Amino acid sequence: MKHLLSIGDLTRDDIERILDSAAALAVDEKLPTLKGKLVLNLFFESSTRTSSSFELAAKKLSADVLSLKAAGSSVDKGESLKDTVLTLAAYEPHAIVVRHPQIGAPELVARYSDAAIVNAGDGKHQHPTQALLDLFTMRDALGSLDGLHVAIVGDVLHSRVARSLVQALALVGSRTTLVGPPTLLPRGIEELGCGISTDIGSIETADVVYVLRLQRERMESAYVPSLREYAARWGITPGRIRPGQKVMHPGPINRGVEIDARVADSPDSLILAQVSSGLAVRMAVLQELLVARPALEVVA
Repeated sequence: MKHLLSIGDLTRDDIERILDSAAALAVDEKLPTLKGKLVLNLFFESSTRTSSSFELAAKKLSADVLSLKAAGSSVDKGESLKDTVLTLAAYEPHAIVVRHPQIGAPELVARYSDAAIVNAGDGKHQHPTQALLDLFTMRDALGSLDGLHVAIVGDVLHSRVARSLVQALALVGSRTTLVGPPTLLPRGIEELGCGISTDIGSIETADVVYVLRLQRERMESAYVPSLREYAARWGITPGRIRPGQKVMHPGPINRGVEIDARVADSPDSLILAQVSSGLAVRMAVLQELLVARPALEVVA
């Protein structure tokens, strides 16, 4: 595997291998696996979880890391993505992790660099490592992904997370139902292999309720009458969750809008587990791309 641009780049065997590697890498020790490798983190959108976990993942594998954000860089002066990549390619990086608001930006980066490219989110298109860490979290909590029913609730229309996760769940034998207002369920998305519903009651039979943030920064018009009405009709509250039903959210959370604080902080919430999973999975992805036969020798 040269790049990870989309879940479509992966097979079920690829996913299972990455998840198994992540389980082996979930250790506290620093590993020498990527010693001498240079990983560039190129983020053109705000990020806390993804950027920090990729940086820490590379460092835990002993890679050299350079993190660049659009703010304060030559991008502020009007430099194109192509020229930014050509400039950074002169440092001969082994991997570039890129997040960008435009769909297809990671493919462009791959065109102008010899590095392995990881898509850390492009517009509302794909976020493959988020889907992988979500699968890892579900498998760890529930034991198996085969036959799992996951209800993804909320702003599917603007969500790259939802698109990647639906594809990933289909690959591993899980079933997905997308739930939300008609205005936030994109036409034809069921072609990815999922069901759709506008009834919040559809989450009742799901093993996992995966809550999406309302992405108001991507909304160009009023998709819901108000945040208060959205919360009343679609918000995940204690009364809509049964005991033992797992709840997930990719973050950042809008407490009181798409999810009640009591649900987010409940014993059945896997939200913080997702953050921990992100580190191990992103270590596994970097290892998969940069090492043919990974070593797990611990640095003394």
